[in-house]
Amino acid sequence: MFDGLTNRLGQVFDRLKRRGALTEADVTAALREVRVALLEADVALPVVKTFIDGVREKAVGQEVLRSVTPGQMVVKLVHDHLVEILGGDAQLATGVTPPAVFLMVGLQGSGKTTTTAKLARRIARRERKKVLVASLDVYRPAAMEQLHQLAKQAEVSATPIVAGEKPLAIAARALEQARLEGFDVLLLDTAGRLTIDDELMAEVAAVRDLAKPHETLLVADAMTGQDAVTTAKNFNEKVGLTGIVLTRVDGDARGGAALSMRQVTGKPIKILGVGEKLDQIEEFDASRVAGRILGMGDVVGLVERAAEVIDKEEAEKLAAKMQKGGFDLDDMANQLRQVRKMGGLGGIMGMLPGVAKIKDQLAGAKVDENMIKRQEAIIMSMTPRERKDAKLLNASRKRRIAAGSGTTVPDINRLIKQYMEMSRVMKQMGKLGQKGIMRQGLGSLFRR
Repeated sequence: MFDGLTNRLGQVFDRLKRRGALTEADVTAALREVRVALLEADVALPVVKTFIDGVREKAVGQEVLRSVTPGQMVVKLVHDHLVEILGGDAQLATGVTPPAVFLMVGLQGSGKTTTTAKLARRIARRERKKVLVASLDVYRPAAMEQLHQLAKQAEVSATPIVAGEKPLAIAARALEQARLEGFDVLLLDTAGRLTIDDELMAEVAAVRDLAKPHETLLVADAMTGQDAVTTAKNFNEKVGLTGIVLTRVDGDARGGAALSMRQVTGKPIKILGVGEKLDQIEEFDASRVAGRILGMGDVVGLVERAAEVIDKEEAEKLAAKMQKGGFDLDDMANQLRQVRKMGGLGGIMGMLPGVAKIKDQLAGAKVDENMIKRQEAIIMSMTPRERKDAKLLNASRKRRIAAGSGTTVPDINRLIKQYMEMSRVMKQMGKLGQKGIMRQGLGSLFRR
């Protein structure tokens, strides 16, 4: 998300930073380019105008023009103004007197049912809440069964399906079940339509009046750009929203919808759907998103993602093995799996500061996302003895492993070389001990 905007703004700010001092004309020219970049990113024109006027008012002040690093100062002003535009209370109302009721609304095809299951899983795991989901979509074939299956995968409860029941009756039954069985949070997945119509709005309004939700969340597809903004505006006017969930942001390189929605509706974006899997959802944080747009990365998000996927017990076992210098190919396979769970190399690199500037070079180097899967396949084609002792891997064994994993002997040689380097680092870490590592820093491990 925001790839195009990030690249354009990066070029503008790089030129500003190379100048020792900025004139008002420099700032005006730069903001003209920022304006074009925002429009190309599909940001609504009124939002662009407000944004540029706000930044210009601060940027042409004497304290900026006389700054020692005026280029960096302008970048900071743009960052702060982005946070201001994107900002708002993104916290979900899960701390109210149970059950907290979330009404999920939106058009058909926006990813509403999947998002309901994702959100339920996140609340249950992160906040240790007892969560119930209920599908009110009696129109789309198998919609209710879809939510039931997703609820099983997310390890949350779902209201039983009763054939022929109307949406209002399902909502009333789900509310009663949530109260009687002590659920902390109830998510109601309403029906969608291909377009906004009076029938859809009347049904959603009736459910809202019955359920009296603490959150009314619009699920909108970021890929639809300004159509998503129009949808948000209509739902907010006719139903009343408390927040927005943007889905498929991983496929939207422009990001204009995200920048426009907060300004147009006055409602905060609370959740981002960043992939198809149930764990690929994250809270919207204005400061971190602004950092991503300006190529500053999102290290906090990366750490949070790592905390979710890394098995604490496995990490402790690996730490103990490192102390003894016993890092083997099974351990390497576990590390590869964890990288894959975090979204692969692309998912990790997209959250690192400065990567946006070298994206073209990385693309030219053809970073292969399937490399991790191939390396896993190679290791899994080895015998347990070979994984414990890489020295056993002679020419005939390598040919057997290559045939079993669908790879080549050079692929296996590259993996072994990578493993030997990792093993060397692990042994050095074991010798240093925890205090030594902290004292000397990880950089010391890579000095030969």
